[in-house]
Amino acid sequence: MVLRRFLLLLFIFFLALRPSYPKPAPYAMRISCGARNDVHTPPTNTLWYKDFGYTGGIPANATQTSFITPQLNTLRYFPLSDGPENCYNINGVPSGHYSVRMFSALVNDTNFDNEPLFDVSVEGTQIYSLQSGWSNHDDEQAFVEALVFLTNGSVSLCFHSTGHGDPAVLSIEILQVDDRAYYFGPQWGQGTILRTDRRLSCGAVKRKFDEDYSGDHWGGDRFWNPIATFGQGSDLIISTGNSIKQASISPNFYPEAVYQTALASTDNQPYLAYTMDVDPNRNYSIWLHFAEIDPSVTSIGQRVFDILINGDIAFPDIDIVNMSGDLYRALVLNKTVAVNGRTLTITFHPTKGHALINAIEILEVITAESKTLPDEVRALQILKSSLGLPPRFGWNGDPCVPQQHPWSGANCQFDVTSGKWVIDGLGLDNQGLSGFLPNETSLLHHLQSINLSGNGIHGSIPSSLGTITSLVILDLSYNSFNGSIPESLGQLTSLRTLNLNSNSLSGRVPAALGGRLLHGASFNFTDNAGLCGIPGLPTCGPHLSTGAKVGIVLGSCVSLLLILTFLMCWWKRRQNIIRAQRIAARDAPYAKARTHFSRDVQMTRHHGHEHTRTAVENGPSLLS
Repeated sequence: MVLRRFLLLLFIFFLALRPSYPKPAPYAMRISCGARNDVHTPPTNTLWYKDFGYTGGIPANATQTSFITPQLNTLRYFPLSDGPENCYNINGVPSGHYSVRMFSALVNDTNFDNEPLFDVSVEGTQIYSLQSGWSNHDDEQAFVEALVFLTNGSVSLCFHSTGHGDPAVLSIEILQVDDRAYYFGPQWGQGTILRTDRRLSCGAVKRKFDEDYSGDHWGGDRFWNPIATFGQGSDLIISTGNSIKQASISPNFYPEAVYQTALASTDNQPYLAYTMDVDPNRNYSIWLHFAEIDPSVTSIGQRVFDILINGDIAFPDIDIVNMSGDLYRALVLNKTVAVNGRTLTITFHPTKGHALINAIEILEVITAESKTLPDEVRALQILKSSLGLPPRFGWNGDPCVPQQHPWSGANCQFDVTSGKWVIDGLGLDNQGLSGFLPNETSLLHHLQSINLSGNGIHGSIPSSLGTITSLVILDLSYNSFNGSIPESLGQLTSLRTLNLNSNSLSGRVPAALGGRLLHGASFNFTDNAGLCGIPGLPTCGPHLSTGAKVGIVLGSCVSLLLILTFLMCWWKRRQNIIRAQRIAARDAPYAKARTHFSRDVQMTRHHGHEHTRTAVENGPSLLS
């Protein structure tokens, strides 16, 4: 027993001696939109990187107002001619939990006299719509902020035009926070986004960031708006310079200064009530911050109050000293509620003494949208490039989400099996396109309809289209397609409409397609001068199998080779004859003399033979 205790103490001793490593700094990316150079802003000398990552838009000077924070001088705006959807795509973001924030401003130009109203989405989920009047209101309407999990190494922040002016963006921030930040219950997780609706520092004078409050960077550098009264004008502001215990702790790391000011009720105004407008049928996560900083309260039981949310008691009998455990000690309460109406009211109703509140956070709970299958997004991006889609189409961000802003010309359907959105239709007819149809179109293997008619698309029809087995309608009419019709299209057993008319196609219509005309399918091959093989088209020559065609090609090649060999041999023989004739012509005198000599020898020999023969023949006569 003694030995076990000794070993335990020894283990604890070595743990204490083990060097401790500081927690790494959180990832932080701040972009000053429209800026050509990096910018530093006071009072904290915060670094803002020059503009990058955008899909379009135009840089411009920004108006300066008293309530836009930080005071940056440039912005980027997105005219509708660049498309209805434009994004900032930031790569190299480590997987984790992030606070993503965007400030908006007005273009500093007399030609821009209208206030832009547009929607904002993060990672395909719409999180905010700028409301009319935001440009002359306060910071709560000039910016949007959300807590979101990022897992694919990047983040996409998109701005969707609603037809009311050009979206304009002053700044973008992507700030890493603790992985467990703002945990509010079972709904919390990667499928949930928390959008900041209100963040109020009660009793404060100036709007500040966590960094201005010397807060821990793992808090995400939240932006706190000051509020001096809840509207009655008789609220009491309390402040202190004393240190606040248990303020900046994991996972939320609230800055200590948030708890050093507060609003309290008075005898003239016995309760505090904060009311705000909200969208109906939404869920809101409410975070309430307390610290007993009133010097007149010294012990438990001197301040007790109930907290009601829309008339229902959410937290009864709140005694800050009792629940936090001490004076000048932070206490955080959280409650998530469903709001059916258009207002949210938080009431602090005292039962003993006066009510007190240091800070309020109200976060809307948003279910993250399922995104489109990555292969299908990649296929559409390749299609955008190869077809030369005009800028007015945009095609930035995710094709199917947010559902309020799908890509023009792309029809979406939710696939239950994969839990993702897929593309089931392409409608890009009569859009003045002049590119070519890429093989990657086959990656859209959920397509049921393709309509590219009435454009100037050229090149061959990809044989890979034959792998899109769900295809019912394929309309490529009135284009400039050439080459033959791929045999693979005959494999599309679901195909009911095929319009290839008014192109420059040639060759035999695949037999598998021709036979389908008898089964109620509507196929149109007319106005292709080179097509043949079905009724209504010219008759084709003898049909040859692929093997026969290969044989003919090989035979032709062999014949050509033999002809070339024969010509080469004939040419060499002709050269030899010519060479011999030239040699004979050069040696002619010698050859002639030799010829005469040979003839004389032959005549002499002939004469001798004649003489001998005469003697022999006359011999017997002489003997007799």
